[in-house]
Amino acid sequence: MRSKKSHSTKLTVKQRPDNSLWPERLQYFESRRDALVQTIRSFVEIESPSDNKQSADRMGAFLAGVFEAVGGHATLHRAEDYGDNLQIDFPGDTSQKPILLLGHFDTVYPLGTLATMPCRIDKDRLHGPGVLDMKSGVALMLYAIEALKEWHKGLPRPITVFLVSDEEVGSSSSRKITEALARQSAAVFVLEPAAGLRGAVKTARKGVGDYTLTVKGVAAHAGLDPGKGHSAIVELARQIAVVSKFNHLKDGISVNPGVIRGGTRTNVIAAEAVVEIDVRIKNAKQAKGLDRKMRALKPFDKHCKLTVEGGINRMPMERNAGVVALYKKAQAIAEQLDWPLDEAAVGGGSDGNFTAGIGIPTLDGMGGVGEGAHAVHEYIVIPELPRRALLLAGMIEKA
Repeated sequence: MRSKKSHSTKLTVKQRPDNSLWPERLQYFESRRDALVQTIRSFVEIESPSDNKQSADRMGAFLAGVFEAVGGHATLHRAEDYGDNLQIDFPGDTSQKPILLLGHFDTVYPLGTLATMPCRIDKDRLHGPGVLDMKSGVALMLYAIEALKEWHKGLPRPITVFLVSDEEVGSSSSRKITEALARQSAAVFVLEPAAGLRGAVKTARKGVGDYTLTVKGVAAHAGLDPGKGHSAIVELARQIAVVSKFNHLKDGISVNPGVIRGGTRTNVIAAEAVVEIDVRIKNAKQAKGLDRKMRALKPFDKHCKLTVEGGINRMPMERNAGVVALYKKAQAIAEQLDWPLDEAAVGGGSDGNFTAGIGIPTLDGMGGVGEGAHAVHEYIVIPELPRRALLLAGMIEKA
């Protein structure tokens, strides 16, 4: 939980040069670093896998209380199959449009992971399931908002926090809400992890899609009537060879047949086989062409039938003028601290793809710095937390 210890501060907003304001603000967050770590730890120690609604709802309810304690108004958007999605509204100067802080509290780790992967501190690293992706990002939102309220004696603009429960599994219950809130906002800051240990913000993400190719063949006894069967597995193998040729890595297109299933017994010619395919694209124009290729697949064996389902779930987050403008503002803040803030384009998708895809200026990778997302060694670098919190607070002011 957050520490109740208060710290005196001179950080009211005055007519002062930025070069004196920002180091003082960084010290504000440095003095709260231990409390911030404890807050992150309290989040990590409430397990919230995407596929366990009861656990995810427990996490959502806990977060609602934490954000309401610093003046937010929490609303739960009920979801049937996943945890309820959490919106927290903070009032501020209404002469400016709100800023949307976007994140998620679901994790990829099954319930019980803490028993074998406990949340722990090792030197300057905090380890634990979901600590990087992205419970540290949620805590950074909280502390940035609290700081702005103290510095300004209230918020300089309205802020909407939206924390979704199903980001790791496609955001089916939350996407429409995310897009609706983004349309009301001046900009979106996504508190997903920074890119690598250099802490770069993310100014471009690939689009992400999933396709399922199902082959229906004709079953037969492999020993008695092999000539009467038409193997779905053989047909699927041929189709996978075709699909693999859709890769064009130079242009940012990747196609990965990642999961295959098929057949029942070795002595039965398979009547059905399935492949699940992950696709990534660099720009929106590539979506239609790739989709056309997937749906134009034809069977080699005319006795087999193909069915193609799925499509692009997240369009690319492209590095457009709105994204670049936000990055330049972030750079300007970082320069006050002699911090060379880099940018990165990454292959993974996030809910920032949704907001950028509808034309709202979006800056991603504003969260914690670390490594091992979705892995047993997942961690954040503790000394990076204060300036990540400062960057977020500054961007809320300046966007």
